Amino acid sequence: MIHIGLTGWGDQEDLYPNRTKAKDKLSLYGQYFSTVEVDSSFYAVQPRDRMARWAAETPESFAFIIKAYQGMTGHLRGKPYFTSTSEMYKAFRESLEPVIEAGKMQAALFQYPPWFECNKDNVKELREVKLRMEGIPCALEFRHRSWYEGDMRERTLSFLKEQGWIHSVCDEPQAGLGSIPIVPQATDSEMTLVRMHGRNVSGWHQNGAPNWRETRYLYRYNKEELLEWKGYLEQLQEQSKDVYVIFNNNSGGDAAANAQMMMDLLDLPVKPFPDRTEPEKEEGPEQLELF
Repeated sequence: MIHIGLTGWGDQEDLYPNRTKAKDKLSLYGQYFSTVEVDSSFYAVQPRDRMARWAAETPESFAFIIKAYQGMTGHLRGKPYFTSTSEMYKAFRESLEPVIEAGKMQAALFQYPPWFECNKDNVKELREVKLRMEGIPCALEFRHRSWYEGDMRERTLSFLKEQGWIHSVCDEPQAGLGSIPIVPQATDSEMTLVRMHGRNVSGWHQNGAPNWRETRYLYRYNKEELLEWKGYLEQLQEQSKDVYVIFNNNSGGDAAANAQMMMDLLDLPVKPFPDRTEPEKEEGPEQLELF
């Protein structure tokens, strides 16, 4: 089965009537999509009570994909919050427990940075991470092309399958070593993750620019591009029981619309977005001229 969702729910303005409160957004989000990627966990390990609340606010069949904390994937800059690696992993695993207990934990996503290239040290690290996350399904996403160049493509896929990693298949700009090609191959018979990052080549490598977060994922897929991906998703569906597709192209608010376009192409049920048109203000009673 193919499941469609977005990265986060707070900024998906298409989904909510005007002046919707932040606390009400997740429950409304769950009326449109069956899965979501939690990215706030990348910036800070989330408190258990918050995770429990999110699980309670979503439908019974809803699924969370929870991004690994930045200190676990080599992204951390500045002073570490945790005193040891073991403490960090323990905190992250404990934060997932309410979602696991609710039966809504689909996978933890380990997205590695563009400088995480294919070498022996990094392969060793991936083995260690998988041991630390034993018992929890984990998806793996690379950002360095070396993992898929030449004969390394099949070796990488074999390694993921051997170690029990779920392959994160990506659509992203083709912008040199710091981007990966489309590799529509599953490594897990139960699940494959697909992440749609857009194709903004000029904005992809602007880390450090004042507004890079606002431009990197600024892209709206057209119908022809989504039809191409419909074919890939049908291939992946033959390889995995469930395929989870996350649209991450939300710098310009395009993710929700593109997700619904894809759902329509796949003949999945689509709930129309609410009307966000501001009502016209009524004019007050006419004032009488007394003088």
